[in-house]
Amino acid sequence: MAGADAYTVHGRTDTGFGRVREVFTQVVKEQRQPPGLQLAVFRHGRQVVDLWAGPGVDGNSLTGVYSVSKGAAHLVVALLVQDGVLDLDREVTAYWPEFGRAGKEAVTLRQVLAHQAGVIGTDEGFTVEELADDRALAERLGAQAPYWTPGTAFGYHGLVIAALTGEVVRRATGRSLQDWWEHRVRTPHGLGFHLGLPESLEPRYLPVQPMDPTPEQAAELGTGAPEPGSLAAIAFSTRHMPDLAVFANFRRTRALGQGSAGGVASARGAAGAYAAAISGLHGRPPLLTPGTTAAFTRPHSEGIDVVTGADSRFGLGFQLLGHRYPLIPPDSFGHSGAAGSLAFASPDSGIAYAYVRRRFAVPGAADRENAQLIEEVLKSL
Repeated sequence: MAGADAYTVHGRTDTGFGRVREVFTQVVKEQRQPPGLQLAVFRHGRQVVDLWAGPGVDGNSLTGVYSVSKGAAHLVVALLVQDGVLDLDREVTAYWPEFGRAGKEAVTLRQVLAHQAGVIGTDEGFTVEELADDRALAERLGAQAPYWTPGTAFGYHGLVIAALTGEVVRRATGRSLQDWWEHRVRTPHGLGFHLGLPESLEPRYLPVQPMDPTPEQAAELGTGAPEPGSLAAIAFSTRHMPDLAVFANFRRTRALGQGSAGGVASARGAAGAYAAAISGLHGRPPLLTPGTTAAFTRPHSEGIDVVTGADSRFGLGFQLLGHRYPLIPPDSFGHSGAAGSLAFASPDSGIAYAYVRRRFAVPGAADRENAQLIEEVLKSL
């Protein structure tokens, strides 16, 4: 049995945010196994919450954050649109001619970012080795027919959206999305959020841990796998990758920085990225103008997602989170990740928030934890 120190909360909160620490402490105590949890909050570019708990965990520890990566990838796309390098309403083929096959000729960059393109995967699926490499994914997806008429529905392009948008970035600029992230965002702001983790930083990586369900939860989960051949099975490549923990813990995934789900971050790094976007960090101006933020966070896809079957809301590359967390400011945008991590920003309140989970949460647990923490953060304002 783990000692009490494995559940000890470390870090600091600014004056007025003490209750956030109390709620985080309660979340930590409720974990069935010693946790690996981090919470970071910035307001107007200044960090006001910096907490962590778990064996071997500190504020700089990194772990796989899955689809939180999409926020980083599409912050890059937003910057390139803001610069006039990319046009949301141009056909993808204007940048990437080989994409114009099998019924995809008229697909626009906007439709890809809004999960409307229908290019969610391939019938054969992808191996873990292929999924680690956005270039390999793009090569195969270029020839793939869409799974619905583009623009007529939306469905979560969970493992491939940043391979598609990243190939547009590479063709338009000659540089990868990951290279833009490193030199335009991560390095200038000193962020612990990597799309491509150097070997030298591997000692800071804490492997993602599998779910720890109760017997009752395990019995329920056993019936929840996507039906073979379904859109969900195709989108999540379940033929070759039944366990997402394997994907994040595969060194090649981290080294290449797969943009849809291969990012590695701390809560400080993920929250700091959103703070840099809306408020600026270290005396730098905000990365995004209000006009760009508004364009990327306007609702584009709302309702029932044809891949997941869930009620979802998307802007361009970002999730819109108000229906999921009713107390959240209505202008909030960001992205959650498979293990239960979440990062978002609210420009009106100046809040940038990130909760990073090393262990996969049982269904519903991470939403409850984030809801409790977000509520207390907002009360502390």
